[in-house]
Amino acid sequence: MVAMTFLFLCFWAGVHGDLSRIQVTLEPDRPSVRVQLSHTASLRCCYSATRGAVETTWFISIQTVNSTYATQGVDRRDNRVTVDGGNLTAAGVMCHTLILREARLNDSGLYQCFLNHSALRHSVYTHGTFLQVYRPMVKILDISESTKNRILAAEGMLLMVVVLLHGTMMLCKTNKLNQLKKKRVKNEENIYEGLNLEECCSTNDQIQRSLVQGPNQDVGNMIMEEEIQLEREALNERGEEKRVGEE
Repeated sequence: MVAMTFLFLCFWAGVHGDLSRIQVTLEPDRPSVRVQLSHTASLRCCYSATRGAVETTWFISIQTVNSTYATQGVDRRDNRVTVDGGNLTAAGVMCHTLILREARLNDSGLYQCFLNHSALRHSVYTHGTFLQVYRPMVKILDISESTKNRILAAEGMLLMVVVLLHGTMMLCKTNKLNQLKKKRVKNEENIYEGLNLEECCSTNDQIQRSLVQGPNQDVGNMIMEEEIQLEREALNERGEEKRVGEE
């Protein structure tokens, strides 16, 4: 009987202990938030618990120089940081919000809620949201969208005009070349129309005859000049012989 009572008390203690535990279900968090430098960032973590709210603390994980992550609590003493006590939605989901004003570049990191309670079997971290603080690009020319559209439209019209002018110039050039070609052919036809074939043949024969006779006449003249030179030399030799004989 005593043993049965002891077993019953142990079973009751175990059941009562399990009933006193808090069951926490994590809700999906926003994966990332991108905020411009010096702007305000708003982050949320949500969960549902079987016995109401649990103690919630915001933590941030920052990447260090050696590519590891260091986790530290968000400094609530910072005037830029505001953390609410949590809002319970109609679906029974508890959501906590972290507001970070005048965001800085070193505020970038993974923000998570750390859930802790004495009735929790293990402390839990929410999925977290990665905050990225970026520096905006400096515009060299601050032009509105309407002005950009007008510039693009003007560029399109100018390009169309250039294409049309180039095409027109090419057509004019081709037309002019065709006209010159036709004119050249016509002039050649007019030249051959006024020619007499018999006169052309006689003229051609005379030219060929002169080309043939020319070299022959030159050779004959050279022979005659050589003969005259030989005769002169012979006369000179005879004169010298006669002069020697008289002496």
